[in-house]
Amino acid sequence: MAGSSLMETLFQRTLDDLIKALRLQLLGESAFISKAMDEIRREIKSTDPQTKSTALQKLSYLSSLHGIDMNWAAFHVVEVMSASRFAQKKIGYLAASQSFHEATPVLLLITNQLRKDLTSTNEFEVSLALDCLSRIATIDLARDLTPEIFTLLSSTKPFVRKKAISVVLRVFGKFPDAVRVCFKRLVENLDSSDPRILSAVVGVFCELTSQDPRSYLPLAPEFYRILADSKNNWVLIKVLKIFKNLAPLEPRLARKIVEPITEHMRRTDAKSLMFECIRTVVTSLSDFESAVKLAVERTREFLVDDDPNLKYLGLHALSILVPKHSWAVLENKEVVIKSLSDVDPNVKLESLRLVMAMVYDNNVAEICRVLVNIAIKSDPEFCNEILGSILATCGENVYEIVIDFDWYVSLLGEMSRIPHCQKGEEIETQLIDIGMRVKDARPTLVMVGRDLLIDPALLGNPFMHRILSAAAWVSGEYVQFSGKPFELLEALLQPRCNLLPPSVRAVYVQSAFKVSVFCLNSYVQEQYVESSLYVDTSTENDSESISTRDCQDASNLREQVETLSRVQTCTSASLEDNGSSIGSIVELLDFIQFSLGPLTWSHDVELLERSRHLLNFIELIRQQIPDGSSEMELAEISKIVELVLDAFSDDFGPISVNAQERVTIPEGLIFKENLDDLEMLCSDTQLPESSFSFGSSLYEERVNSSILSQRSQQESEPSNATTSLLSEHRKRHGLYYLPSDKTDDASNDYPPANELKLQDHLDDDAAHLVKLTERSLALKRKSTSAKPRPVVVRLDEGDELPVTRKKPQSKDEQLSDAVRNVLVGSDVMPISSQTNQSSKPSSRRKGKEKQNADNLSESKENLGDVEEQSNTVDTSSRRTHRRHGKEGKQSSHEKRSEKKDQVHKKGKRMSSQQHSRHKAKQSGDASLPVASQTVIPDFLL
Repeated sequence: MAGSSLMETLFQRTLDDLIKALRLQLLGESAFISKAMDEIRREIKSTDPQTKSTALQKLSYLSSLHGIDMNWAAFHVVEVMSASRFAQKKIGYLAASQSFHEATPVLLLITNQLRKDLTSTNEFEVSLALDCLSRIATIDLARDLTPEIFTLLSSTKPFVRKKAISVVLRVFGKFPDAVRVCFKRLVENLDSSDPRILSAVVGVFCELTSQDPRSYLPLAPEFYRILADSKNNWVLIKVLKIFKNLAPLEPRLARKIVEPITEHMRRTDAKSLMFECIRTVVTSLSDFESAVKLAVERTREFLVDDDPNLKYLGLHALSILVPKHSWAVLENKEVVIKSLSDVDPNVKLESLRLVMAMVYDNNVAEICRVLVNIAIKSDPEFCNEILGSILATCGENVYEIVIDFDWYVSLLGEMSRIPHCQKGEEIETQLIDIGMRVKDARPTLVMVGRDLLIDPALLGNPFMHRILSAAAWVSGEYVQFSGKPFELLEALLQPRCNLLPPSVRAVYVQSAFKVSVFCLNSYVQEQYVESSLYVDTSTENDSESISTRDCQDASNLREQVETLSRVQTCTSASLEDNGSSIGSIVELLDFIQFSLGPLTWSHDVELLERSRHLLNFIELIRQQIPDGSSEMELAEISKIVELVLDAFSDDFGPISVNAQERVTIPEGLIFKENLDDLEMLCSDTQLPESSFSFGSSLYEERVNSSILSQRSQQESEPSNATTSLLSEHRKRHGLYYLPSDKTDDASNDYPPANELKLQDHLDDDAAHLVKLTERSLALKRKSTSAKPRPVVVRLDEGDELPVTRKKPQSKDEQLSDAVRNVLVGSDVMPISSQTNQSSKPSSRRKGKEKQNADNLSESKENLGDVEEQSNTVDTSSRRTHRRHGKEGKQSSHEKRSEKKDQVHKKGKRMSSQQHSRHKAKQSGDASLPVASQTVIPDFLL
């Protein structure tokens, strides 16, 4: 066996050989890797440690570079980890760190090996174990190895202690109860003079305070000492991050640290430390005006620097200052505006956020104009960032900052035509939403929609379809505000509409239906008005007894004539006026039928159905028009038109975002977690074999009553068969059906989401760009607009964000409770526990453990206001001493007459009271289970 192992080692290919051979493989790399894996699988089973470790080293390389799965070699990794030679052990630990995870079954086998290496005298072996534990530590490993970590936290070797401190963060996260063992020793390392140890422990506390800073407030004196005395920039940066989280919790702490932080800003030349000082000031010390002014001066140095990274940091600091100190942005507005044209994309985005933070209702129009001009000249990505920022800011809180909706609707139309625009979904949503919420903006909406619909060049752009869909819907829904309905109808039915997807074209057809009904109603009403005026005029010549009301009716009719006459005067060249209403109606019907004829061959169900509706309506109107073109048939046409017009008369309103959540679940309706069994349930249901097709002859034949009846008879048979199958399926599987008394009113009137991109060029005049921007960014008082703001429909509950539910306690919260328990409540016991202690001598330790568990759950509720606690520390301590003294005298006086066996209990109670008085000096009020060490009076007073 020894000879075979020696031969395997001699002829085994090393990692260097594998890498060289892999680099020479120009073709067939996968085949070479497959062959190498076969060799590794054979070599890793060897009994020779060197052969096994070399095979594992090659497997680790292939796994990291080519993603080869190495979970199958987990047991071999454990074998190499237990090798006696350090070089082989190192390979095993590297493989474990790389491949082991919480679900690895062999993790239980390495606990003793890790414990052995953690207690080794070789600091390099200890380092290997600590590195591996920091990556693969689980709850079990953290619990079992906490005593060894506790011992290493006080190691005399700085190299080992530094790594042990870093591992503590992972151990605390996996096993929060380790805080009771290791936390105090971790705090003791804050007093270390070794810069490596101090750097490690400050880094750990920086991460811990970012999760729950209130728990670490009692450690503020230690952090302040490091802030004032340390000369290590990295340590100072971490301490500043800690104070950035602690300062908002204690006002006196902010007053204490502002001086050393400003001193660091004045003296340091390190940009990293200076920026951290600036961020701490603008984030947590913004109430100190002198410190803020100094921070703004230092920020100016970042803004004018050529390094884009420093410029970005300066803009980020200004963005934090905007809510409370907007003057800082005004002092640097030139730099901010120039940054919008910077080469670095991050600098441009940060400057854009800074500009949008300065938008108010009195300057929104000017700033948006400047940004649109910049977007036209920008690259596609930044152009869409600008457009998205404008849409998000103006649409925030139901268009709160928008006063002139006519301007904003026009701006949406202008933004739609910007090249590279890809915000079609947002523009479509806002066009429709404004139409439903703001009635005064509907005329402008129809005008903007008409301008978009009549441009045939936009139809060929696939990224414009979402906006065209919204424009078509708005134009059809609010067609009464259109001055040229015939032109609008031509735009909706133009031949180039075949470039649109079926979903968008279906919206076009539905809007054409609404416009055509409006036009027909206008023709009919015009004829009635003219005939009524004629009758009124002849009656006035024959009779002198006209009432005042009749005169008013006549004047109203004349106004209607003037209003309705625009229908014929606005007729385009393709629809010439025939001089009579019947002739105009016939010409309108012919135009619609000619335009919708090809749609009868469409394979899209929704498009086909909507076009059929309009064509059937046209056929119904044609049946009322005889060849003689008599005016007597206008009454029948009027009835049909009015019936259809009433169906479109109701306005759509905004829908609450919480509407679906307010729908109650029907009683008895139970859904499973998934519907995987539906295929099995539906397998026994077979639909009858039938073909459904949409032929072209449906439109060519006249739609009369005989054809309709014949079609209904043909379709009744499959319908009845399908209905019977569905009813049978409902009986079998009623679990998946809603109650029968509910009806589904779901609609799908709008097309799916599409991206946008325009091709039209927009003229740009940027001569006054800088002057306009400076005037726009100047803060003004809220001025009264000459034009009153229109009414915006708001829902009482629908426009609010949904309320988030309370989440269960996470591991971070458990860790915070444990730290708070150790710092402020580990040795303090409530009165109830003090008066009910056991008579056994060993009960003291058990009582402490029980009190620790109680404080862990009650610490959050008992944490009071820090200032109130600090003001009552002295008085509560004196009261506690007097109360315990009185209790001691009374109890001793009462127990004198008791039996002899109760003397021992009295002695234990007296010792308990002495213990409580000792703790009262530290805790303040003994009635609270949490001590008053959450404040730091000696440090701040």
